[in-house]
Amino acid sequence: MNHRTWPTKSTVSPYSSFCPSKPHQSPPYNHRNNHHYYRRGYSALPYDLIKRIAATFTHGDLNAASSVCKSWNDALRPLREAMLLLRWGKRFKHGRAGVRANRQKALESFLKGAARGSSLAMVDAGIIYWEMGRRDEGLRFYRRAADLGDASGQCNLGIAYLQADFANDTEAIRWLRQSACAGHARAQYQLALCLHHGRGIERNLPEAAKWYLRAAERGYVRAMYNASLCFGSGDGFPQSHRQAKKWMKRAADHGHKKAQFEHGLHLFTEGETTLAVVYLELACRAGEVGASHVRDVILLQLSDASRDRAMQIADKWRALPSSRFT
Repeated sequence: MNHRTWPTKSTVSPYSSFCPSKPHQSPPYNHRNNHHYYRRGYSALPYDLIKRIAATFTHGDLNAASSVCKSWNDALRPLREAMLLLRWGKRFKHGRAGVRANRQKALESFLKGAARGSSLAMVDAGIIYWEMGRRDEGLRFYRRAADLGDASGQCNLGIAYLQADFANDTEAIRWLRQSACAGHARAQYQLALCLHHGRGIERNLPEAAKWYLRAAERGYVRAMYNASLCFGSGDGFPQSHRQAKKWMKRAADHGHKKAQFEHGLHLFTEGETTLAVVYLELACRAGEVGASHVRDVILLQLSDASRDRAMQIADKWRALPSSRFT
């Protein structure tokens, strides 16, 4: 009996889820005047270049950059305004801080932030356009952000090329790889899927497993689950049941329902029946098909006290925080 997929084995692939330049002659170094020398160099940069450099900056980064010199403070004023517009846009989008959800007002705020040069606002505007079915406009804003070096924009652009009617797998891989190399967890996971299934790129299991693991280490829950499967089956990694169990438990503790189901089964085979029921109960509550039957079978073997204890633990359980790119 294969305990990992007991009682039934799915026919679906378990992996799917679908300094400024130096002057011609530099003055001699002096620790007392060197700081002022570089401040003069920074202040000589054109406003457009300064804004482009800072287009992907968050609010905290912008405040720090604005303190470099008066020239930077003046040049970055539009981007600081964009951060305020971005904040209001998110409030309207999600209905936060006493503001009623209004997608149109959210879009207007994001568009104003994008007009001031913020790639973060461009990405959010692109997301709303995409959700509205206006995919050409969504793609345009993703590309603007991606061209500025925004990793989220690059990731969304890559995924858009995988999903849209005008699908272009080659372009998708190009942008996903750029974003993945910049450390974007969702892009790392999507690139791993493409490598695993050979979409837009030659199938390469070791490379796919590497990107699954990188995304998992950055807190991407689906990647934790897939990394566990790779270690368990020896796909792309040397087979390691210890590593497989480690990443399956991490995925389960972060709320992945299939991982909760499979980790519960594994605990049952090891004789940890009470804890097994906890994870199976969590999987049931998350809607995992098949978990309830297994849980009920195990519950028959437990005392009343053990059953109550398992349910109490499940009631108090909270998922560990995950990467925001989920």
